[in-house]
Amino acid sequence: MELLNHDLAHDFPQLIGKIRSLKLSSSRFLHLFNDYDTINHAIIKIEQDGGAIGDVAMEDMKKKRLKIKDDIYQMLIAG
Repeated sequence: MELLNHDLAHDFPQLIGKIRSLKLSSSRFLHLFNDYDTINHAIIKIEQDGGAIGDVAMEDMKKKRLKIKDDIYQMLIAG
């Protein structure tokens, strides 16, 4: 099975400059960015290595990742 790339730079290539800028100017954005990166890498590791995690736990992780991504996107498109 081919895994999808969920890195923010891949999902929002048109907003890379804004991502870099907000990482430097907004501690909230930086916190969200780091949280997203952490959970995204954890999901990738589980998917690639076939880690021992239940379907419900994996689904919860993916929902959390999506919520963080939505919060990040809202900051990116604001003002």
